[in-house]
Amino acid sequence: MGFIDNYSLEGKVALVTGASYGIGFAIASAFAEAGATIVFNDIKQELVDKGLASYNELGIKAHGYVCDVTNEEQVQELVKKVEAEVGVIDILVNNAGIIKRIPMTEMSAAEFRQVIDVDLNAPFIVSKAVIPSMIKKGHGKIINICSMMSELGRETVSAYAAAKGGLKMLTRNICAEYGQYNIQCNGIGPGYIATPQTAPLREKQADGSRHPFDEFICSRTPAGRWLNAEELQGPAVFLASDASNAVNGHVLYVDGGILAYIGKQP
Repeated sequence: MGFIDNYSLEGKVALVTGASYGIGFAIASAFAEAGATIVFNDIKQELVDKGLASYNELGIKAHGYVCDVTNEEQVQELVKKVEAEVGVIDILVNNAGIIKRIPMTEMSAAEFRQVIDVDLNAPFIVSKAVIPSMIKKGHGKIINICSMMSELGRETVSAYAAAKGGLKMLTRNICAEYGQYNIQCNGIGPGYIATPQTAPLREKQADGSRHPFDEFICSRTPAGRWLNAEELQGPAVFLASDASNAVNGHVLYVDGGILAYIGKQP
C-alpha cells in the first residue's frame, strides 16, 4: 500500500451530526469523495430532506435520519438503526451545535443549559453510543468540532465558550480512556467561516464601508480574510484516516492564524 492510500476512507461508514448544510456538509462531502459512506442526522425531517437533496446534487448517496442528539434514547436508537441498515460507524464527527449571543448577565440559566446541552452533552451522548462498536471492531475515529472559543473568550458567548472549552477536554479524555482500543479522538477548531449565516456580517454598509465585524475579523486574521468551509475538508479527512493513527487528543485549529496573532498595532 502506498503512502497516499493512508488517506483513503474507502469502505468506512461516517456519521456526521447536523450535516444537512454548512461545515458538517462540507466535511461529509469530502469524506464521500475519499470513499466513505455518509450518514447524517438533523432535528427535523425537512432539514434531512434538504440535506439529502444537496448530497444528491453532488452525486453522493447519503443516509439521513431525524434525531435529536441531546436525547440519549433517540441517539441509541439511531446508532442501532445505522448499524443495521448501513454498517458499524467507523468515523463520528460531532458537528451539531448552536450559539446564543447574549450578555452573560442577561442570559437565563435555561438558555445557558441549552447551549451546553447541544454543544457539550450531545457529543458525550453520541460518542458514548458509538464507542462500544468501535471497540469491538478494533478501531474508530471521533472528531469533535471545537472552536477558537475552546481557547478564547469574547463578549456575549459565555455559554458557547464554556461548552467548547469543555468539548476540548472531553476530546482529551476520550483519547485518554479509549486510546488503548485504537480509537483516536481529536478536534477541529474552525476560524471564522464564510457561510450564508455569516453573510450579513460581511456585507458592505450603505456608505460603501465594510461591516465593523468583518473589518475586525480580517484585521485579527493573518490570512486577512474569512475562511471557507471547504478549507476544513483536508484536516477532517486527515483526522478521519489512517494517516492520523498516531494523533490523539489533539485540537487542530484551522483559523487562518488568529490564535497565533495579537493583532496589528493601531
